[in-house]
Amino acid sequence: MDVNNNLAPSEKLSEVVVKGMMEKKASNITVMDLRAVKNAVADFFVICSGNSDTQLDAIADSVDKEVSKTLSQNPWHREGTQNKEWMLLDYVDVVAHIFKPDKRKFFGLENLWGDAEITHIDEVA
Repeated sequence: MDVNNNLAPSEKLSEVVVKGMMEKKASNITVMDLRAVKNAVADFFVICSGNSDTQLDAIADSVDKEVSKTLSQNPWHREGTQNKEWMLLDYVDVVAHIFKPDKRKFFGLENLWGDAEITHIDEVA
């Protein structure tokens, strides 16, 4: 995925986050554009699933490395690295959520932000 130079900074960042997730075969990647949602906490949520503690760590590390390498940014805040059920990398305008499938279903972020424009990323075989 080439980062498109015509995009807003938060759009570029969301694309790089997706690339980092795809590098480690994250499943069910969803990009939620929250820019038109009143009182949204970020411009984008990028959500994915991983099936094991190891995969969640690998996805988070891949996102972190890809964003650092491509855009020279580090997360402002990071959560969930200990319990490994829901990891969060907060880049302020873009928040990456990395879930185990059961926790993702339980919290249902896609349903909480119903006004968001949602894009499902096709998985590459």
